[in-house]
Amino acid sequence: MCNTTTSAEAIENLKQYSTRIEQLARDLGLDYYPVDFELVPNNFMMEIAVYGLPVRMHHWSFGVRYIHQLIRQGMGHSRIFEVMFPGDPCRAYLVNGNTLPENTLVTAHVLGHADFAKNNHLFAHFMDMAGGHILEQAAARAHRIETAIEDHGQERVEAVLDAALALEPHIDINRELHRPLYSLEPPRQGENDPPPDQFQQRYRQLPGEKPHTLHAAAKRVSVPPQPEYDLLWFIANYAPEMEGWERDIFLAVREESYYFYPVFACQIMNEGWASYWHARLLREADFLPHDLYLSAIKAHSDVVRPYAAERQLALAVNPYHLGFSMWEDIIEKHGLETARRIVKEEDDFGFIRNYLTKDLIEKLELFVYEARDDGDIRIAENNVHAVHEAILAPKFNYGAPRIAANHLHVDGSLQLVHDHQSDGRGVDLARAERVLEYIGRVWRRPVTLHTVGERGEARVVTSKRL
Repeated sequence: MCNTTTSAEAIENLKQYSTRIEQLARDLGLDYYPVDFELVPNNFMMEIAVYGLPVRMHHWSFGVRYIHQLIRQGMGHSRIFEVMFPGDPCRAYLVNGNTLPENTLVTAHVLGHADFAKNNHLFAHFMDMAGGHILEQAAARAHRIETAIEDHGQERVEAVLDAALALEPHIDINRELHRPLYSLEPPRQGENDPPPDQFQQRYRQLPGEKPHTLHAAAKRVSVPPQPEYDLLWFIANYAPEMEGWERDIFLAVREESYYFYPVFACQIMNEGWASYWHARLLREADFLPHDLYLSAIKAHSDVVRPYAAERQLALAVNPYHLGFSMWEDIIEKHGLETARRIVKEEDDFGFIRNYLTKDLIEKLELFVYEARDDGDIRIAENNVHAVHEAILAPKFNYGAPRIAANHLHVDGSLQLVHDHQSDGRGVDLARAERVLEYIGRVWRRPVTLHTVGERGEARVVTSKRL
């Protein structure tokens, strides 16, 4: 039973178990788009996990991530069991180096993911915008970029990818993927003016006073008309000298970023839901051999354990363990139908704030810790609000600083502003300088970023490339 899923016999057994598990899932009420399963070698799975897609645009940053993942896996800190891409159909990749019990569990886990992706409002909305065939779309974009390399050279294309991928999370999730350009018509007189106060009303009523008017042609349309947080879209559409193929790269990265957002924003819910269902499906799959079932349950315990090793407390939240524990608590207290409503309506923000209770926090031994300069670690807080915000803080604004294009000057220079007050965090100034250099290469005009330093003092970072 410990052999890998590479022999003909093991593959045939997995197919039979998968077919029966899918039927059991349907019988228990799971509702999902068809899932195409594929067994792949570990090195191919590593590439999928690093690139995010089986076929994607090439860039040096993915190579860096690959080496990092390889080191982590070699040290035993990371293991990839599966990768599933939501869509119609869903695509799931399983490692053929996994044992038959592990891949049986992974099959059930994927069906939980597929059910979540079809029924969650955020997944459904973003799939409607980006389409349900991400793998084919990504492969087509990668081909267009390879053509651009042939036409314009590796160095020029890589410079554009440097900028686009550095801004990968800087989209506005509250705006549509396909949106029109700003209106070129200036606002009509008084359209954006605040209502006059009492003094202004009386002044305008004085004898001989005429309404003050401006010719529409004389009033310059401000670009952007309000702070624009979708930096990929803004640069693709308003960079003064960007060529068509460069804009295409920016928009390709933006579209993929929209596709990945629900996975990011629902990670705890999604992994917990899939873990709940793989445990339940295995428990109710009476057709599985007993020794296979025991091995699969052992794999389940390893996936959803809360501890780093043995009984050492983990200093990072395991989303599988947290999500699984929360769904079990919700279903036990409120029933499966309530859980399905939560799947449909929430993302991790609502899920954590509404359903991670004080009792569950204490049961799971969750706390906020702080590291001292001398290396000691101590518990700072374990109240509900502190724990909620510590879990959710890395998820705000797609995990990136909240930065907007604020003003496009007459000379074409661009001003960016960091909304540090609502963002609640600063920026890494050294990284900000590198990113501005990347942006400057495609904007081809000076780019400045207004932000704050570590002590809250005003700082301005400027691209050196003119």
